Amino acid sequence: MSDLIDDPTPGENAPEFSVSDLSGAIKRMIEGEFAHVRVRGELGRISRPRSGHIYLDLKDDRAVLAGIIWKGVASRLAVQPEEGMEVVATGRLTTFPGQSRYQIVIEDIKPAGMGALMAMLEKRKAQLAGEGLFAPELKKTIPYLPEVIGVITSPSGAVIRDILHRLRDRFPRKVMIWPVAVQGEKCAAEVARAIQGFNAFTPGGPLPRPDLLIVARGGGSVEDLWGFNEEIVVRAAAASDIPLISAVGHETDTTLIDFASDKRAPTPTAAAELAVPVRLDLMAWLDAQDARLTHALTSGLSSRGQRLRDLSRALPRADTLLDTARQRLDTWSDRLPAALIRSVQTRRVKLSETSGALRPGLLRRAVDSDRRRLEGTAARLNIHALSRDIDLKKRDLARLTVRFGDAATRQTTNWRSKIEALDRLRETLGYTATLQRGYAVVRDGDGAVLTRKAAAAEAATLEIEFADGRLPLSSQSAAAPPARPAMKPKKPPPNQGSLF
Repeated sequence: MSDLIDDPTPGENAPEFSVSDLSGAIKRMIEGEFAHVRVRGELGRISRPRSGHIYLDLKDDRAVLAGIIWKGVASRLAVQPEEGMEVVATGRLTTFPGQSRYQIVIEDIKPAGMGALMAMLEKRKAQLAGEGLFAPELKKTIPYLPEVIGVITSPSGAVIRDILHRLRDRFPRKVMIWPVAVQGEKCAAEVARAIQGFNAFTPGGPLPRPDLLIVARGGGSVEDLWGFNEEIVVRAAAASDIPLISAVGHETDTTLIDFASDKRAPTPTAAAELAVPVRLDLMAWLDAQDARLTHALTSGLSSRGQRLRDLSRALPRADTLLDTARQRLDTWSDRLPAALIRSVQTRRVKLSETSGALRPGLLRRAVDSDRRRLEGTAARLNIHALSRDIDLKKRDLARLTVRFGDAATRQTTNWRSKIEALDRLRETLGYTATLQRGYAVVRDGDGAVLTRKAAAAEAATLEIEFADGRLPLSSQSAAAPPARPAMKPKKPPPNQGSLF
């Protein structure tokens, strides 16, 4: 009877699953048990592909949990994840059947306590400072009296009212307000766009370009002010061509934009005080300067008038200065008619004496004499004789030119022959020609020529120069070969030998 019924194989009655069925069951179980969890850990590997999603690892000292932040959630995060941060992640567990692993889909992520947040802040501060964004030489001077002031803040808070009230009390100016969110996930992007937008205004355009920017916000916690610690805001403030005053939080609050701005104000009201001077003080100063200028002008004129009067008393009277000149003029005016008459008479006598020698007959004889002399000179000047003489000189010059060229050619050929002979003699007397005949030159390691066997034996290294190059030898290869039976030396062929 027992032979008719087979014993069941262990495990044969267990249900059979496909891989997909089993993965689906595990997925439903994990998602049902851990639909909403909060996990604390340190951020490890962080990847940001082009899709915009964020892939990361949550780890502690014994385990690693893969995590993913979808693109829509990542864009709304108040604090962007950075490697090494300790965070508390909120989300749900799920599985990824394609790689047989489980992971957490993160819906929110926050630093795990104030210490982690401040550590991340210090790390970012050190990074930006290393890039030179906080360098003092980049700070721009705040204008003394700006025409237009751009304020970047929330339009509904008490901050803008305090700034406008303080500006109105001190020195009314034109104010342009760029409304932004001063906390939350949109804060950093809107503040950075506002700074860049004010800088993009065209000077002299339809909208006046501000001469000064104020980024302001009231006090709050570190989380509330975190938008002003974001890298995008710091870089926008450092790149601003318009001088910028940061007035974020109260006096004890410090954000990274304070280091990148050109001036930090402890409060928004203090920022308005830094932006413009007190109009009444400026008017009082101008009145004081005007009084000083009037007093200086009056004193200067009075002192110069007194000095002029003192100098005038030392000068002689005008009548006294003119008496001598007037008397001299009278004297010369009396003597002038007689002097003119004598001068005319003298010139008349001289003219009569000169004109007496100038008679027409004398002039005609002088002209005739000059004409005869000119005709005699022209007769002696034979044009044909001059032409023949010029032709003769040209032939002589051509003959001399040919002779000079022949002499120069012979001299050059003679010099070239002498140079070639000397060069052949140099090559014959040089040692390189000797090397071509089979000789060699032996040098030691320092390049000195060796002419004795003893010197070659003492040298550490040898170098033999042949006609086609040099051959270095070590001390071992340069050692003397073992003794061989004495043989009768052969007579070397003609014109061959050795220098060593």
